[in-house]
Amino acid sequence: MRKDISQGQRMWLAFLRNRTAIAGAAIAALIFTTAVFAPWIAPYDPLDQDPIFRLEPGNDEHWLGTDDFGRDVLSRLIWGSRISLVIGFASVLIGMIAGTALGMIAGYYRGRVETLIMRGIDVVMSFTDLILAVAITAALGATLFNLVVTLGIVMTPGFARMAHSALLTMREREFVLAARSIGARDRRIIFKHIFPNIFGELLVAATLWVGVAIRLEANLAFIGLGVQPPTPTWGNMIREGVDVLINAPGISVYSGLCILVTILAFNMLGDGVRDMIDPRLRGI
Repeated sequence: MRKDISQGQRMWLAFLRNRTAIAGAAIAALIFTTAVFAPWIAPYDPLDQDPIFRLEPGNDEHWLGTDDFGRDVLSRLIWGSRISLVIGFASVLIGMIAGTALGMIAGYYRGRVETLIMRGIDVVMSFTDLILAVAITAALGATLFNLVVTLGIVMTPGFARMAHSALLTMREREFVLAARSIGARDRRIIFKHIFPNIFGELLVAATLWVGVAIRLEANLAFIGLGVQPPTPTWGNMIREGVDVLINAPGISVYSGLCILVTILAFNMLGDGVRDMIDPRLRGI
């Protein structure tokens, strides 16, 4: 291991050596850029309808064709990336904050607090992600805000268990015991000494679970519990394309490919972040 470079430099070198991670980061950056600049990149308004040109195949004017209402498929895919990324990032952020807080409280204070929190987490995790998301969405309603909250709740148990497990291994470490022996407050011990040491593991999970959130949103949209039409989302487009699958298969196929590539990109990026953070995997 080289000793003439800092810890941060070792981490970046490990990331840059991972070609798969670089490819994932590049694809994720491209998708993010497309979403941010959608109003300038999309050739048409995604809501403009032209029934005369409905179900047109790809041509010079509509590169990926049009849907059943004559709307440009490419424009709707570009605008749909916004919904997917907003839901993916926002829901994972909510789940990470809530789950980490619950897991750390349970792991640090133990006793009845731990029993109450972790048994509640076990109950929530007894439901599959999709069933839980369907139940919450059906109760709250299918709006963008409610979808973010719903998927945030679905993500919370995973982060809680991860933070709880990591904190249990940290709370008896020498530096924590030393801080406790000199009278450091619980808040300082948790946020100053413990949290920085488990943040890397949580960040890796968050990167990987962005793809999970995007997939769940698409699943909900496919069964009619996602963001409601005519707002373009990849899940909605897959559902709309099923009705005209024989005449215009591209509507569903292109939307599915967007979801596939996005999830793959974040998985590749997450693996790279894991290798970058874990000193056992760096090799530098």
